[in-house]
Amino acid sequence: MTQDPIWLDAITFDGNGLIPAIAQDADTGTILMVAWMNAESLAETFATGRAVYWSRSRLRLWRKGEESGHVQTVHELRLDCDGDVLLLKVKQEGGIACHTGRESCFFRRLDGDAGNAVWTITDPVLKDPELIYK
Repeated sequence: MTQDPIWLDAITFDGNGLIPAIAQDADTGTILMVAWMNAESLAETFATGRAVYWSRSRLRLWRKGEESGHVQTVHELRLDCDGDVLLLKVKQEGGIACHTGRESCFFRRLDGDAGNAVWTITDPVLKDPELIYK
C-alpha cells in the first residue's frame, strides 16, 4: 500500500472520505458541474492532469469522459479556506460537461416571484445524450 501524498493532509474529507469538487471552465469562469472526490481520485487527477471523481452511484472512480469522450483537462486545483471544497479549473473537451448534453449542469434558473416561481431552462442541449451514451 502506498502512502498518501503529504498535501492531502490539508484536505478535510467528510465522514465518507469525500470532498465536493466544483469544475469551472478555466477560460470563461462558467461553473460546469459539481462532483465528489476522494483521496485516490484527487491524487490521480493531480498526477495525470485529467479530472477523476468518485461516483457515489457506481461506488468507484469515475474518469470524466470515460463514456462520453468529454474529458476535463485540469489547469489548476484550488482548495477553499476551510479545506473542505475543491475548485478545478478545467478545459472541457467537446464543450459538454453535463450528461444531459449541455455545457453546464446548472442550466435551470429560478424565475418569477415567491407566489409562482418556476425553474426555467436557460441553456440549450448541444448534443442529444442518446448519441453520447450509447
